[in-house]
Amino acid sequence: MIDSKVMETTKSILKDFGNTYFSDKGTLKRNKVIEDLDAYTPMLMKALLANQLIHDTYTESIVIDDKSVELFKLNQFIEMFTYKEYWQDSYTKFENKIGLTAGGKFIDETADVVLDFPFKDSVLKAGMTKEDQKDIDEPFLHETIAKAEIDQLLEPKIFVNATKYDQENLAGASTDSFNDDNLIIKGNNLITLHSIVKKYKSKVKTIFMDPPYNTGNDGFNYNDHFSHSAWLTFMKNRLSIARDLLNDNGSIWITLDSMEIHYFKILCDAVFGRDNFVSEVIWINNKQSKGYADKISMHHNTILIYRKSEQFSLNLLPRTEEDNKNYKNPDNDKNGAWRPSDVRNSLFRPNLQYKIKTPSGNIISNPDNGWRFSKETFERELSEGKIKFSDDETRIIRKIYLKDQEGRVVESVWDTLQAGTTRDANSEIKSLFGNSIFLTPKPEKLLSRIISIGSNENDIVMDFFMGSATTQAVAMKMNRRFIGIEQMDYIKTVSVERLKKVIAGEQGGISKDVNWQGGGSFVYAELMEKNQGYLKDVQQAETTKQLEDVVHRMIEGGADFDFRVDVEKVLQDPEYQAMALADKKQLIVKVIDKNQLYYAYSDMDDHNVQEMMADSDIAFNKSFYGERDL
Repeated sequence: MIDSKVMETTKSILKDFGNTYFSDKGTLKRNKVIEDLDAYTPMLMKALLANQLIHDTYTESIVIDDKSVELFKLNQFIEMFTYKEYWQDSYTKFENKIGLTAGGKFIDETADVVLDFPFKDSVLKAGMTKEDQKDIDEPFLHETIAKAEIDQLLEPKIFVNATKYDQENLAGASTDSFNDDNLIIKGNNLITLHSIVKKYKSKVKTIFMDPPYNTGNDGFNYNDHFSHSAWLTFMKNRLSIARDLLNDNGSIWITLDSMEIHYFKILCDAVFGRDNFVSEVIWINNKQSKGYADKISMHHNTILIYRKSEQFSLNLLPRTEEDNKNYKNPDNDKNGAWRPSDVRNSLFRPNLQYKIKTPSGNIISNPDNGWRFSKETFERELSEGKIKFSDDETRIIRKIYLKDQEGRVVESVWDTLQAGTTRDANSEIKSLFGNSIFLTPKPEKLLSRIISIGSNENDIVMDFFMGSATTQAVAMKMNRRFIGIEQMDYIKTVSVERLKKVIAGEQGGISKDVNWQGGGSFVYAELMEKNQGYLKDVQQAETTKQLEDVVHRMIEGGADFDFRVDVEKVLQDPEYQAMALADKKQLIVKVIDKNQLYYAYSDMDDHNVQEMMADSDIAFNKSFYGERDL
């Protein structure tokens, strides 16, 4: 989809040339425009390049012989005019053309034919609702858009309805300032991440992601049915901005099942760098057999861990009585309890091959691969009492002291006792709300383990597929700061309500393990809806009359449509009028400009936008972004 602002600006410039580029009926002479562009007609080029928007979008500076030269990207500019002028007459053909081209032109414009996909910049930009599946053939609005439009799509957005929750005011109170509070945001997560990146760039320590698994399971509350390529594009867009948010010693943890995990590993290698792959963890998330006769019963999810840079280091896990049960002190060693360790090397080391003489003169030959310590280390630790011989002097015993163990090394398989199960998570949600709500929530034990390994107190933990707010609830109980993003409406009835219960001191999940007594606070805010609100109204229309009312309200309210469609003519078309309601709704959803789902922060300069905002909203945005960003 081409940037409507650029096209509108271009047409305005072309109108200054009288009838040169427009017919008497006002139709754009597309071929004439392309012909004059190909010929670099001086007056036309001068007029176009004098416009700042066109200049910034379609010129590029390069250095030749130490001199800076500006190039006009003519082919990209001409792409705007390769669409036939059917937009004013037909509502049925406003998809991007993808197919056979030669020299950047489609086969109906040239005799030379090659197979090509001419649109290169891809951003998977829409939302998480199931209705989004119905918008176009590719769920999640896999639209190809120009760079200028991507910039517009991802520029910071306005926040509204900012509300602070704490122990003194569990009901919430409107706030006009932001002081690095815990933050929950309702809105599209890709757009929201780009709205907060300036403020939080390189500040997040741990990101946990529990994204759609792409299973096609209709039992989920969100869209979970993509084509493979669309899912990878959807994830890549979000991983790239997530990496910018991580600090240099930060890490990201992503849980998936076998549907996409192996492809996703390759995607993460590309985004974070293969050298920054930390580990793969197998989480045994259930004990109950699925009972499929023709399939292997799945009992685990996979968690991929990537770091931002080599500065990252894992925290050790806290030790339990079970971890310490093998430490004893049968010889009354002054250093306390110990356990024997293996003295054999797992790999062949020729420099660690030597014989050891026992106190009585016996000789113990080295194992096949050699010892796990050098001869110098052996002699030093023997003199310190850290190494002893068995009573018959046939074995060497090396002591590992309990007092030297600060924690437990993280292992790659997490069982149900260590990290909980999906059933545990459902029980936690049910105890809070009376029903399960989600099919596969994550238990607090799992998040506690991840947060413990990947962060320290007061670090920022982020989850932008927030769901039931398990990550944020555990972060609060573990004295971490947090950011959560969710676009589904249950953010108010589930996510926020759960965190209010945590503030009040609820005793589910890990509360007793960490001696949680309540407390904490967070700020809730929403991206200010523009076309997003109209989009929901269209989807919720139950009659043709309700749909017509919404569309007329959109037209009168200045909603942004695909610039290639004359919506008023669509409504008058007999073929449209004969459509079923569901088809009409799908069509209107298609023509809504998805780049204008929310109001941009720069729109606050517009008096009409400010009129729709409370004074506290305006003050909150200035506090969050800073006056310098206006």
